[in-house]
Amino acid sequence: MKKKLYQYTIELTNGPLTSNLLQRFARSAGSRALIPNYVRTYKITLDDIEGDIESFPTLHDFFIRKLRPGSRPQAGAGLISPVDGKVEIAGKIHADSRFIVKGQEYSLAELLGSEELAERYANGDYAVLYLSPANYHRIHSPVDGSVRRQFVLGKKSYPVNQSGLLYGKSPISGNYRLITELETAAGNVLMVKVGAMFVNSIELTNTSDSWKKGGEVGYFSFGSTVVLFFEPDCFRFTDNIMAGEPIKVGEALANML
Repeated sequence: MKKKLYQYTIELTNGPLTSNLLQRFARSAGSRALIPNYVRTYKITLDDIEGDIESFPTLHDFFIRKLRPGSRPQAGAGLISPVDGKVEIAGKIHADSRFIVKGQEYSLAELLGSEELAERYANGDYAVLYLSPANYHRIHSPVDGSVRRQFVLGKKSYPVNQSGLLYGKSPISGNYRLITELETAAGNVLMVKVGAMFVNSIELTNTSDSWKKGGEVGYFSFGSTVVLFFEPDCFRFTDNIMAGEPIKVGEALANML
């Protein structure tokens, strides 16, 4: 009953009108007054941001803020975290190309819109990285690679916080998402950028077919999630990757095999 009520409430509020109103306000000059309260509410550390709090003309500009150079050292070897966030889960993709997040089972074929693509990653590994409203929201490349394909799926978005993952209607495989497949020296990596509730905007800042490890490739216009999938026997998670643990851009995520 609780799950149905949650889904119904989200359906009523998650539409074009509410999304557009939220985006318009966040980009308006009037939203600037909310930045100090936003910082206090989410206990955001300002030491690592580029510029000072008075330099942001809108709440949206603060949300997609850049970091001070050198504030995210990059691990030398292997694959790094592409975002600041929290590790929701890291584990194995089942042989039937299914994976579990917060007790819910998801189909990789549904997430990717392709049975053929899902079969290639069956028995591989995956990690779900959740970004809260407090986090830095720019996205970086986890590894050097060439973009093999890039495409968008989905329209509406459910919240991808803990409640959304527990009660939402397929908040990972059904949400608006931008999928990038990278060809790397160790094997292929899928990077699924999942849109958050209301604001489906995932902006690319690197539209080339070459990604450099640590380089910025885009940003979220609202809190969201990145899911990484690795082909079998290509990468092994580092010891720091545990469910519930925070992670930052540049920190070690997996070693190449």
